[in-house]
Amino acid sequence: MERTSVDKRDLSGTFRERLKGLLQRSGLNQSAFAAAVGIDRSALSQLLSGTSARLPRAETLLNIAAEHQVSLDWLLGLSQDEGITGELRQSLEITEAEGGFNDTLLAKWHAEAVGTKIRYVPAGIPDLLRTEAVILYEAEAMPQSRTTQISEAQYRVDYNRRPETDMEVCMPRQTLELFAKGEGLWRNLPEHVRAEQTVHMARLLDDLYPTFRLFLYDGRKRYSAPYTIFGPFRAALYMGGMYLVLSATSSVTTLTRHFDGLIRGAEINAHEAADFVKGLRLG
Repeated sequence: MERTSVDKRDLSGTFRERLKGLLQRSGLNQSAFAAAVGIDRSALSQLLSGTSARLPRAETLLNIAAEHQVSLDWLLGLSQDEGITGELRQSLEITEAEGGFNDTLLAKWHAEAVGTKIRYVPAGIPDLLRTEAVILYEAEAMPQSRTTQISEAQYRVDYNRRPETDMEVCMPRQTLELFAKGEGLWRNLPEHVRAEQTVHMARLLDDLYPTFRLFLYDGRKRYSAPYTIFGPFRAALYMGGMYLVLSATSSVTTLTRHFDGLIRGAEINAHEAADFVKGLRLG
């Protein structure tokens, strides 16, 4: 698979030029244009000036795209197709490529989302929080090779150490409780390996906070399939070795609202997550 690199400065420059074009053809003054997309005039002036390479918040990008009926891909220069297509597509299965995880679609999506919020509902223990021993134990059920999975975990840790990273993860607390007790998928995983995993997880949760924030909800009261929302650009629903990729603004917005609902229902908030993990009782 060919490696794709997206420079955030290129994205912000293209966004600025296309924003200027939308303002010009709207016929509105800056105050009216800003009000229509939910920001103040000074914020709009900063976006138009090019004094910073930062992109606006995801909500602002979504509002601009929806108000002026353009696609997010076009607004950010990822596509020359201005129209909203509402496309639903299935991606290629993510498999090991030469060079490891950095050459996969998942790495490309993370690169494109740098500077925006990533929202993540994992299928099990979040990938970047797993020890190598747990990765190897779970590897038989995963489509990637062990080497790729280890590379992916390290990539995610490094990604979350960047100061511009903003990632929220929300999952059932019961997943971690079952792991600690050695039940379900982890029934044959030795207790000392589970103990090392909880120590490793708690340490990373402390180390990466606040750029990485873990929230836990009661899985008896709420349910979610695993998915990741990469800023305002796309949402990828994990199908077990395959991803269904939603790039229409309305679809990304709907899943973002669903994720925010999980956050609001969380029983363990991000600043409490490390202590919760430290308190897990091993079985």
